[in-house]
Amino acid sequence: MRDQRHNKLIKKAIKGNKRAFEEIMTHHYKQIYRTAFLYVHNQEDALDVVQEATYEALRSIHTLKQPQYFLTWLTRIIIRCAGQVLTKRKQVVPLTEDVLLTLQSPDEHHEDTLTLLEELMKLKENYRTAIIFFYYHDHSIKTISELMNIPEGTVKTYLSRGKEALKKQLTEERSHG
Repeated sequence: MRDQRHNKLIKKAIKGNKRAFEEIMTHHYKQIYRTAFLYVHNQEDALDVVQEATYEALRSIHTLKQPQYFLTWLTRIIIRCAGQVLTKRKQVVPLTEDVLLTLQSPDEHHEDTLTLLEELMKLKENYRTAIIFFYYHDHSIKTISELMNIPEGTVKTYLSRGKEALKKQLTEERSHG
C-alpha cells in the first residue's frame, strides 16, 4: 500500500470511517498476527490477541494524533493485549516443533530455523523483544525505543547483549549437538 494512500485511510479511520479501518487492518493482518504469535506462542491465543487488539484499536483510533505512527500505536496495543492473554493463561507454553514450524518461511533451512527460534525463545524477554522488532519486523532503533518505552541506548544494549547471548547459545548448541 502506498504511503500516501495509507495515510489517507488512517485519517479516514481516525474520523470514524470503519471501512477505511477495516482496509488498513486487512492490509497489516500478517504482521499483526505474527507479532501476536511471537508473544503468545500458539495459534489460538494469537488469534485472540488479534481479535482483542483489533477491537481496542477500533475503539480508540480517534486518539491517534499522528497517522504516520499508526503501526507503532497498533503494535503497543498488540503487546498490551498479548500481555493480558498471557496473564490470564498464567502458564508458559512450551516451544514445540509445531509452533516453530508455523514461523518458518518456506525458503529457510528447516534445522537452522528451528535451532535459531528455540534459542531466541530462551533469551531474556527484553532482549528477545528488541531482536524480534529489529530483525523480524525491520523496525528502527527509534521505533523500538517508542514501542518498548525505553531510551534508544537501552535498545542498542538489548540488541547487542541479545545477539551476544544468542551467539553463545548457538555455539554451545553446536558443540553439544
